[in-house]
Amino acid sequence: MKAVLLAAGEGTRLKPLTDDTPKVMLLVGGKPVLEYNINLLAKHNIKDIAINLWYLPQKIKEYFKEGENFGANIIYSEEKSILGTAGALQRLSKFLNEPFVVIYGDVINNINLSDMIEFHKKKKGIATIALYEEKENPRAKGLVKVDKTQKVLEFIEKPKNPKTNLANGGVYIFEPGILKFIPKEKYFDCGHDLFPLLLKKKKKIYGYLLNNEYLIDIGTVEKYNKVNEDIKTKKIIL
Repeated sequence: MKAVLLAAGEGTRLKPLTDDTPKVMLLVGGKPVLEYNINLLAKHNIKDIAINLWYLPQKIKEYFKEGENFGANIIYSEEKSILGTAGALQRLSKFLNEPFVVIYGDVINNINLSDMIEFHKKKKGIATIALYEEKENPRAKGLVKVDKTQKVLEFIEKPKNPKTNLANGGVYIFEPGILKFIPKEKYFDCGHDLFPLLLKKKKKIYGYLLNNEYLIDIGTVEKYNKVNEDIKTKKIIL
């Protein structure tokens, strides 16, 4: 299986930390955030990786190069204008000719990807979304309603009145068939655009429910500091 790491974002909520550094290259426990995701993929024998770039792309390329020091084969997709979490995938359509994993590059997690892949194969949907319970601020997340079989019924991006606290974890498994629903060279977001469209087209999406796995994005200074503290105190070992 192949993978895409989404790494184009500027990280405006993390300024001034991201003035000269891409968000995914901020250090956590002495390593860039993106390195943890590459290590996670390698742990589950996923070595063919594409990384999309937009903000300060050279800093990412200079560090990871072609992946030879990280047990990976890395290619890059440099976007002239930012294409969004789904638009980035359409640009990689020639590379994505088989089922693939997508991970938001600013997410630190220890998901058992092998189990999630098996779940995806068993359910035979077009997409699988990693879901977790968001207890602090569900209004700020993309929330998902599922039925008893874990089939996704509704995807609501940052609702004012949440009726569920199951949140999008920013880790997906897709069949290559999703690419035909994504326009070329146009901004297109997984949460706002792709998932609602797939549901409208009656395509089967499933939610993989996380249990005790660690998953947090470093999108704010508070969360970035929390991840560093969790690693320092060994609350999480990655």
